[in-house]
Amino acid sequence: MQSTQQVTREGSPPSTGSHEAVLRVRVEPDDVGTAGVVDGGKLLVWIDEVAHAVAASWSGRDCVVASVGNMHLDRPIGVGELVEVHAGLVYTGRSSMHILITVCSSDPTRATAAQTSQCPIIFVAVDDGGNPVEVSPWTPVTMLELQRQRQARVRIPMRRRIEGAMAAESYTVAGTAHRATLRFLAAATDVNGGGRVNGGQAMSWIDEAARVCGAGWTGAHVITSYVAGIRFYRPIIVGDVIDVTARIIHVGPRSVHIGIQVTTANANRVQPDLVAHAVAVVVSLDERGGARPVPPWEPSSGEDRRLDQHARQLIELRQFVEPFTTAAAVPAAHLSATSRHRITPAAKAPPVRTATVRRWAATAP
Repeated sequence: MQSTQQVTREGSPPSTGSHEAVLRVRVEPDDVGTAGVVDGGKLLVWIDEVAHAVAASWSGRDCVVASVGNMHLDRPIGVGELVEVHAGLVYTGRSSMHILITVCSSDPTRATAAQTSQCPIIFVAVDDGGNPVEVSPWTPVTMLELQRQRQARVRIPMRRRIEGAMAAESYTVAGTAHRATLRFLAAATDVNGGGRVNGGQAMSWIDEAARVCGAGWTGAHVITSYVAGIRFYRPIIVGDVIDVTARIIHVGPRSVHIGIQVTTANANRVQPDLVAHAVAVVVSLDERGGARPVPPWEPSSGEDRRLDQHARQLIELRQFVEPFTTAAAVPAAHLSATSRHRITPAAKAPPVRTATVRRWAATAP
């Protein structure tokens, strides 16, 4: 179980704040879901925590998550593994901070950690009224930082295109696909220092709804293997009643593509407000940890066919997203030490024998 005690700094950070942070977690039994591995929602909570630390440190302001995209989990993460979530600033806009997340996990007995996931997350700095405020520009120094800044800039038009395609779709009663709706009450324990619900908590709700929908269709436990995108439109505050509706939009041989919409369900509002939308892919694991075949689904209504085509479009678009350069791809001579936060566990648990890592078969669209 991960518990955060304090944030410490090494070296002399720049006046605008540190642009990197690392969260290290030892996976405990209560960190995994019904499938026996870390759920996507739990991983998203960790990602939000460390990325928020970078955004808040750099801007010196309260920050809200705006979007997460193109997160592919290479393999499941089991109990006993050591997980390192690294967050690094790669680009700044007027009020936005683009942060690259790299997740590595490994058996404690191995010297190096294997990369499990990499994804960008964007935060926006806001004032006390929730209005965007300017942030200090970030200037890359190393070759790796220069490459990643270029890649972040190139991704902006494609991200907007993907988010535009997602926002253009609607889910109505005309759709006949399997769906599930979960209702949550935003409690005081869910909020951050700015009085808004943590982005990680909201993303955890999205992941849970996707898994409930996927399990209902497959008749088995599922886990999230890919997040095409999550886009937030407004913050969630204490007392908000939130409906998270997930429905199937496409089914591949071994994967279920699910569209998710998050809306307010407060009685004093005539029309529910759209809080966020997302598209995720879930898979069901067999005894060996590979993705098993799932029941086929045939779109039957006009809305079903439109959303199925939408899912296929997203599959095509993601082929054009250039992956961020990894540190291993850059010669060591071009890498330099940088100041960073280290978010450390409150106490180190004694080492335990870990279960055998389960292999995850690649999912076909």
